[in-house]
Amino acid sequence: MTFFHLDMFQTAGLGVLALGLGAWLTGKVKFLRRYCVPSPVSGGILFSLLILALHGFCGIELSFDGTLKDAFMLAFFTSIGFQGDFKLIKSGGRPLAVMLGLVAVLVAVQNLVPLGISRLMGVDPLVGIAAGSVSMTGGHGTAGGFASLLEEMGLEGAETVAMAAATFGLVAGGLVGGPLAQRLVSRKMGGCRNEDTAARPDAQTGAGEDVKAAGWIVLVMAGGTVVSRLLSKTGIVFPTYFGALLLAVIVRNVVGALPGSGNWMPVERIGKVGNVCLMLFLGMAMVSLRLWELASLALPLCVMLLAQVVVMVLFGYFVAFRALGRDYDAAVMVSGLCGFGLGATPNAMANMGAVCDKYGYSAKAFLVVPIVGAMFADLINTGIITVFLNFIR
Repeated sequence: MTFFHLDMFQTAGLGVLALGLGAWLTGKVKFLRRYCVPSPVSGGILFSLLILALHGFCGIELSFDGTLKDAFMLAFFTSIGFQGDFKLIKSGGRPLAVMLGLVAVLVAVQNLVPLGISRLMGVDPLVGIAAGSVSMTGGHGTAGGFASLLEEMGLEGAETVAMAAATFGLVAGGLVGGPLAQRLVSRKMGGCRNEDTAARPDAQTGAGEDVKAAGWIVLVMAGGTVVSRLLSKTGIVFPTYFGALLLAVIVRNVVGALPGSGNWMPVERIGKVGNVCLMLFLGMAMVSLRLWELASLALPLCVMLLAQVVVMVLFGYFVAFRALGRDYDAAVMVSGLCGFGLGATPNAMANMGAVCDKYGYSAKAFLVVPIVGAMFADLINTGIITVFLNFIR
């Protein structure tokens, strides 16, 4: 095997190429437009398949420097924190409470299903935990955080199993959310546009506003590292971006309450800069996937992962859509739930963005899903995982 390492700039360049390819494919392939597949996913999968072919047929393995990928992820979640106006959160009302309840139920089901399969197939229940909400709702961050604990409890290769499952979930979350929302809109609502919120709120233009927006993001990212360090002392596993996100929420509400703050803290522009960071992060994340790790998984784990996708689709279609109101906003939120329920919150935002590009903007969805996916899902997930680990001990 010949190894090549791509530095952070080469990795970023490859991610940009994947993003550009995905955008081109979306313009050319009707299937991608029809089923709202995000551009970073469609382009990134092709690059991942090419890298898989190099690994399998040419004996070439590429490794990637994730420094800029992690930085763009952190910048994106920081921008999400700036959208967390307490007044808007209060206006989330019932949909926010319902979404929190749905996440709690989904996390429990995501652990019960693989544990049941592990019992039926006679494998270590810890494999079921690794393929459960640890890697699905939790994603790579929670998978990495719990891997050492699973190793201590006796699961050899826990990190490989959990991270490979999270990789599968990342791909699946980006693929099923858009098509499911498209089906809900076309079958349940006749394919109508969301006329009430058909356009995204725009921000002031100009280089000066972009500089202000980027400056606020960088400042809060810097302070967020200190907050994350303090949070780690609690002993609770938090995603790496949580400190910056939390600090951004505080800054938004404290500074935003000052007279005239809108002139020097352009919140809408911060959101747009964050969306650019999201696309770049997803592009690099997709090209960095090590798909050959999925090929090495045992049959029981493959069954568990496929079952998780089926459960997610059924849960979104028959439970979440109805609970959230059976309207256009509900369909968009279901696409977001698929994104962070199988992969990560960036998947959720990309899924919803793709749906809204086709049918119209949903202010309610872009308020509720980031709050739940980025601020509460990991907390709920950590608590429920702890309960299951103690149950099977």
